Amino acid sequence: MSRSITNARTALFAAVALAALSACKPQAPAETAAPPAQPEAAVAPAAPAADARPSAQGAPFDVKAFAGTFDGTLPCADCPGIDTHLVLAADGTYTISETYRERSAPALTGDGTWTVEENNQRLRLDPNSKSDNDRLYAILSQDEIRQLDMEGKPIDSTLPYNLKRAAQ
Repeated sequence: MSRSITNARTALFAAVALAALSACKPQAPAETAAPPAQPEAAVAPAAPAADARPSAQGAPFDVKAFAGTFDGTLPCADCPGIDTHLVLAADGTYTISETYRERSAPALTGDGTWTVEENNQRLRLDPNSKSDNDRLYAILSQDEIRQLDMEGKPIDSTLPYNLKRAAQ
């Protein structure tokens, strides 16, 4: 009788494995079938709408138009400030340069990708260096962002945590 239980378990295991494998098969053909489906290509113009999302103010938010250079001097605990130069490229990448005032050290630089989140109210910088933390900024307007804390909350301070769009 023990042998029949073992056979039943083996059969059950085989049936579950077969069901799992067969469930994966339809996904592969669906990927190859997607390109010939031309009627959905007519929906393709909606893709740029992802770049032009409505903001909380109701006006469309154009992510690519938001790209640009933001400058400012952020607070520093032991120096007069950190001159910050942030370049948001239209392709979703960024570079940042930070120079500590009254220090002889070279500027600190970083790069990575940027995204807009939280209903177009927050900017996230995701550094390429995984030893660095993401940085978050509140989007105050098309021309101004304000640094947030690590949890995405406003920094309770009267100090200037804002970066403004540089004139081009």
